[in-house]
Amino acid sequence: MDSTTWTVIAVVAILAAALLGVALALLLRLVRTRRDLRRAGLPAGPRWVFWGAVLYLVLPTDLLPDPVYLDDIGVLLVALRSMRAAVPAREPGRDGDALSD
Repeated sequence: MDSTTWTVIAVVAILAAALLGVALALLLRLVRTRRDLRRAGLPAGPRWVFWGAVLYLVLPTDLLPDPVYLDDIGVLLVALRSMRAAVPAREPGRDGDALSD
């Protein structure tokens, strides 16, 4: 193979690794959000959203082939957004928050 082919392969591999990194970072945020919801009394709805998003990331059956993690990232973002919406707002002055008077 010539150097152009190796360059294209290297660029594709770097992009795939970057997308995988973004997907794993979003998975970590999703796990943290689930932990926050569990502490606040997790409703049944977000529990299914959490496990559905995790399964979509892990299972090999996707809308797009697995080296392209754009669909996985989209599912994780939607799950994160819907779970964050279920988190109750924190009251000022609780959990070590300082009141600004």
